Amino acid sequence: MSGPARAAIYHLVPVSEFRAGVKRGLYTPSRFAQDGFVHCADRGSVLAVAADYFADATEPVLLLEIDPERLAAPVVREAAAPIPGGGGSHLAGAALFPHVYGPIALAAIAGVAPLVKRGGAFTWPDRFAPVREVLGRGAVR
Repeated sequence: MSGPARAAIYHLVPVSEFRAGVKRGLYTPSRFAQDGFVHCADRGSVLAVAADYFADATEPVLLLEIDPERLAAPVVREAAAPIPGGGGSHLAGAALFPHVYGPIALAAIAGVAPLVKRGGAFTWPDRFAPVREVLGRGAVR
C-alpha cells in the first residue's frame, strides 16, 4: 500500500522568463545557476510571495502548479532563501519552503495559471491550464 500523495508545490515566474527557460522538455529559471535550486512555495504562502516579489511586475506572472511525485529532481524543505529586492511578508507565513534541486520537467507541471490582481492584491486562480496551452503544442515534448 502506498502513502498519501504529496501536495502540489508552486513556482511563480513572469511569462517571458518561463518561455525563455523551457528547453528540451525542462524548465530552468533564470536564477537557477545563481541559486542552485528552483524557488517554490506551498499553497498557503504563494500569494504572499507574489506580493513580495511581483507586486510591480510589468507583464503577466504565471503560477506553475508542480506535482512533486513527477519530479526527477529532489525537493528539499528548507528555510527561506530570500531574493534581494523582495519583501518579507511571506516569511511570516511559512517556516520552510520547498526548493527543487534541478530543472522542472514539463511533465511535472500539472497546470499553469496567470495570477490576477483584484483590488491591488493577487488572487488565487480560478483555473489551471495544461502547459501546452501556455507554450503551444510544439514546445511541450
